[in-house]
Amino acid sequence: MKLLVVADLHYSLPQFDWLLGAAPDYDAIIIAGDLLETSSMVDPGAQVVVVRKYLQRMRAVTKVIICSGNHDLDEIGKAGEKFAHWVSSAKRLRVLTDGETTVLGQTLITACPWWDGPDSRAAIATQLAAAAQLRVKEWLWIYHAPPTNSPTSWSGQRSFGDPALSEWIAKYSPDLVFCGHVHEAPFARGGSWADRIGGTWVFNAGRQIGPVPTHIALDTDAGEAAWFSFEGAEAVNLAAPLVRPIEPLSAMPAWMKS
Repeated sequence: MKLLVVADLHYSLPQFDWLLGAAPDYDAIIIAGDLLETSSMVDPGAQVVVVRKYLQRMRAVTKVIICSGNHDLDEIGKAGEKFAHWVSSAKRLRVLTDGETTVLGQTLITACPWWDGPDSRAAIATQLAAAAQLRVKEWLWIYHAPPTNSPTSWSGQRSFGDPALSEWIAKYSPDLVFCGHVHEAPFARGGSWADRIGGTWVFNAGRQIGPVPTHIALDTDAGEAAWFSFEGAEAVNLAAPLVRPIEPLSAMPAWMKS
């Protein structure tokens, strides 16, 4: 299964355009949170309308999986905690979203929402416990914030990771976790786009300006993941130990169409 993974598009329409153009080459598109931008001059409601249209167009050519990030929160629940109602409503577009788990091929995929307090954190714990009973060959999580004390959460000055995710990784050992949130991690000294915690691979593509988002292409059958940015490209073998520094990508992987 070929996956194209991004995060933190923050309502960059040129980057959404690029993602839409690349979508037909992949079995699924993954957007790990922060599709919207709270500081934008564009009204959040208008952003939702536009982004939903992009999701609908992507869903017409491939599977789409998203989770909410802190910039996507648009409502307050009964417990006084913020949540991304519009992300959950994307289920009507046949997009896998917050709180959902599905099986693609031999891969179990779980999309986790951004948690804003004890109730929403407890809901994720319940979600993961239920999904663990369905585990097949591989288990893949979409979760906006990376784990704490990981190079994928390092900004260059401090870790902005989520300790709850670290606890859940230790408990369940998923095979793959795709995150975002810390834009600088792949570019900062001491940071990285890839990490391995026990048997779990953790990825954070990071964020860059311009029409092409930083992105990760991954083939579960080939067992390879490649990261692309304006600063270059790197690749890891998922069946091998993680060695740093990660080797630059010397040639386009054979399994990539473009």
